[in-house]
Amino acid sequence: MGTLKQFNFTEASNYSFIITGFDHLQNQKLLGFLILITYMLILIGNGINLCIISTNRHLQKPMYILICNLAVVDIMFSSTCSTTMISVLLAKIKTVSYYSCISRTYFYHLGDFTECMALTLMAIDRLIAIRLPLRYHSIVTNSRTFLFIFVTWLAGFAVIGFVISIADSVPYCQPVIRYVFCNYASMIRAACVNPEPYFFITAIISLGPICGQFPFILCTYAVLAYSVTKLSNNSSRKQMISTCSSHLIVLLSYYAPKLVSILLTRIGVELNLTDRNAIFIVASLVSPLINPTIYCTRTKEIRKRLADVFLHKKNSTKSNQIK
Repeated sequence: MGTLKQFNFTEASNYSFIITGFDHLQNQKLLGFLILITYMLILIGNGINLCIISTNRHLQKPMYILICNLAVVDIMFSSTCSTTMISVLLAKIKTVSYYSCISRTYFYHLGDFTECMALTLMAIDRLIAIRLPLRYHSIVTNSRTFLFIFVTWLAGFAVIGFVISIADSVPYCQPVIRYVFCNYASMIRAACVNPEPYFFITAIISLGPICGQFPFILCTYAVLAYSVTKLSNNSSRKQMISTCSSHLIVLLSYYAPKLVSILLTRIGVELNLTDRNAIFIVASLVSPLINPTIYCTRTKEIRKRLADVFLHKKNSTKSNQIK
């Protein structure tokens, strides 16, 4: 370590990292095309949700505002890592400047944080809707929904800003990122420091979402499940079950990779770099891909609006052909 040259913040502007997380793979282009296709589907799916909700006045309600917020988060979250992986795998551009890397790290973790907060807000929204249906519209208004979304983003900017300031303050002595894209862990491992104390800080911060928000969300859906069984109207019961199951699928797609990683580590399974990179890729792309698909296919109002758009285009095409 002593033989490696260190550089400080003032020298960082001309410094670049080399992404080496894919170097051991044989079929890099195949994986690159898979990530590219997945990323395009994420952009299309979330873009459709945003367009449908923002252009339809009837859908500008708290639940759909929360879906829009989740779509924005998913686009940001997936873009910060996908663009790096695609450039490395398909364009063979492995170098990334220091400032580009640290900014991507910031927005990647900001997306991760705000996604967790978005899922919490959506769980609370459904809980109020089912437990207090008569008071729902007076409690959950558009203005309050925007306020809570703003607060979650503000908290994200502050918390992740603190984390990135740590990564920005350490000296670096190797230009290699051994992960598949820039994140806090990859930058700390490239620094000339013992990484354990720096990982302990982020572990403490992660305790909130994993040990606090995740159990809380599960409890809210347990309460919702109990409330649904008490509904006498079959159509209302089916609608609530469909809505809650959609939210649960989205929730599990986000938390499952994190829980698998923690569980494997806890039972003594030592994850190598390839395993960690695979978990990072799944965690970064699967949830943003599933979310718009679930809300497009399982939410009646969005599905109906989407069908109206396609049917309108189809009818317009037929009428033009007749003319």
